[in-house]
Amino acid sequence: MKNILSIHRQGEGHWVGDGFPVHTIFHYQEHPELSPFLLLDHAGPADFTSADKQRGVGWHPHRGFETVTVVFEGEVDHQDTAGNGGRISTGDVQWMTAGSGLLHKEFHSEAFTRSGGRFEVLQLWVNLPANSKMTPPGYQGIVDKDIPAVALPDGAGTVRVIAGEFAGVKGPARTFTPINLLDVSLTAGKRVRLHLNDGYTASLYVLSGKVLLNGQEQASGTELVILDRKGDELTTEASTDARLFVMSGEPIEEPVAGSGPFVMNTPQQIREAFKDFHAGRMGKIPAEAA
Repeated sequence: MKNILSIHRQGEGHWVGDGFPVHTIFHYQEHPELSPFLLLDHAGPADFTSADKQRGVGWHPHRGFETVTVVFEGEVDHQDTAGNGGRISTGDVQWMTAGSGLLHKEFHSEAFTRSGGRFEVLQLWVNLPANSKMTPPGYQGIVDKDIPAVALPDGAGTVRVIAGEFAGVKGPARTFTPINLLDVSLTAGKRVRLHLNDGYTASLYVLSGKVLLNGQEQASGTELVILDRKGDELTTEASTDARLFVMSGEPIEEPVAGSGPFVMNTPQQIREAFKDFHAGRMGKIPAEAA
């Protein structure tokens, strides 16, 4: 059994650009024990009115890690200076490898901007090991239909396997280190046993509802549960219908140095990242989009 170490309520909210009302759930500078996971932001849920101009955040750099964006409601358009782009809608996932460095922008899609509506997204930052931090940038646009959904016994709910494995079913995301990301919908009164690997970092974020963990502690919507690396199994019982984002992964036991949009291993590497960014070595913004 994985013991519960702590339960945390989300912090104060802030805006990222004009399209993402965000609460930061955890950050590596406060919770280094969550390696390989660096940061989790919860954007929304929020209702946007119809507009003519797309809302979002403009061109900005990243180096040394990956961003994983999971859309629960709404639509997000992505473009980057590595030549990648795409639209993710409800149920879709965008997995961007910043690697050696790029610029990207994220905005509500044109259709969602015109229609308005409910918007809710999670964005997770995943660290890269030292030998992969300068890997070429990459992009995985994973659509909902390609994410397997495992039906739990007795109508208990479903588990969408984004990365890693659950009940012998593998997720589509390609990862640099062993990672499991699960989107769990659990029916009130039902339970699921999650196998989160002995020695792995493990945590879960309650998007909505209430759950009882290991028959001992209750967690509610917008709370983060941090688990011990020791042990394997976590029993989760839904007191109400609930949705959980479950993260487990092999820790990257290496130094972490970060500043703003860059996460590397040493302060010198961070200085080099800023130098490369200001020198334009992280890609050129397309002229038509500048």
